[in-house]
Amino acid sequence: MRARRPPGRHRRAEAQQATYREVIAIKEFRALWYGQSLSLLGDQLAQVALAVLVYDRTGSALATAAVYALTYLPSIVGGPLLAGLADRFARRGVMLTCDLIRAVLVAAMAVPGMPFWALCSLVFLVVLLSAPFSAARAALLPEVLQGDTYVIGSALQNMTNQAVQMLGFAVGGALIATMGPYRALALDAATFLGSALILMSGVRRRPAAHGDGSKPSMWTMTRTGARLVFGSPKLRTLVLFAWLCGFYVLPEGIAAPYAAKLATDTPLPVPVITGLLMAAMPTGTVVGAFLFGRFVAPPRRLRLMGWMAMLSCAPLVVTALRPPLAVVLAAWVLSGIGGAYQLAANAAFVQCVPAERRAQAFGLVQSGLMAVQGIGILVGGFAAERLGPEPVVALSGITGVTCAAVLAMIWTESRGDKAARVRARATA
Repeated sequence: MRARRPPGRHRRAEAQQATYREVIAIKEFRALWYGQSLSLLGDQLAQVALAVLVYDRTGSALATAAVYALTYLPSIVGGPLLAGLADRFARRGVMLTCDLIRAVLVAAMAVPGMPFWALCSLVFLVVLLSAPFSAARAALLPEVLQGDTYVIGSALQNMTNQAVQMLGFAVGGALIATMGPYRALALDAATFLGSALILMSGVRRRPAAHGDGSKPSMWTMTRTGARLVFGSPKLRTLVLFAWLCGFYVLPEGIAAPYAAKLATDTPLPVPVITGLLMAAMPTGTVVGAFLFGRFVAPPRRLRLMGWMAMLSCAPLVVTALRPPLAVVLAAWVLSGIGGAYQLAANAAFVQCVPAERRAQAFGLVQSGLMAVQGIGILVGGFAAERLGPEPVVALSGITGVTCAAVLAMIWTESRGDKAARVRARATA
């Protein structure tokens, strides 16, 4: 009887719904959770500090925008190439190394009088190192959390990320006004050191994913990862579900011009409306992640994934009617709630990817996420100048819900085929 308990516990973890309390009780998850949250809070502060610093140094809106754009490019380039490092080497070691190097680079950025070209180079390198760090963390999390605890842990981390982002942007300006941008960057460097200490004390050592000792080149791992992710119809569908966010993130990129339109019918100033619009979807995401993870049973999440994906885009269509601010905010919050389908897609993706290829696969998907968001916001801004923000948001919703419906049908058919094969084996 005792010999059968470990498999029984594994089946229970897969089949039954976990709770947030169970997940938080796991020491290694707490270390990953605290370290990620601390580092992210510092990053939000650093983004505001960099914007203030670059604009003060150059007086150029273009230079300020160019430095901000550097936060997208390294992730798109570095994800496919560097994420595989977390499969070649021990993932805890990769995270610690990235944290320590980033702490040094950000500390260099905090030196007064740093030339503008050097500042841009340091920003590029700091963000570039986030690719192997994020890939290592994403690949390590399923080893720490198994079964439904992984979904609940992902939901908790997602809610925390959204809350930290809102908090970081909200208090960043006030802190920088008090301490100045250079001290804010120094504080960001300290958060990387704090993250490294938390990981060192709370996450145990594990061998590299390639247990045979092989060290394939980064190019080889990138090609192998691409064949794995895009060669499987199921994985390809899950990746497209993830990249669907490009449609429902687009409105945040044109929140400021949309706020200017809405300001004509409300006494609120444009900056306040902009802040409300940008906070609406993250708020919905927090609510959706909590409800989806806490009250929806694991088997049902996959069945609801297609419907939730359509919900993430469908509310945006209402903007074609040029509704008042309250309706727009409600629609964007509802869209954020629908985005909770990403939890189910992420969990299904993890189950389908071999552990030794997990970091490379996550790196490819993350690069695509950054690319579709950046392209979506760029296209949305270009179109909004010619059509206005309301029709652009509505068109994004229509296109997104159409793509989501197609993906939902493909996903339903694939799950139906799997169920039919199971029944056929049972009756054979």
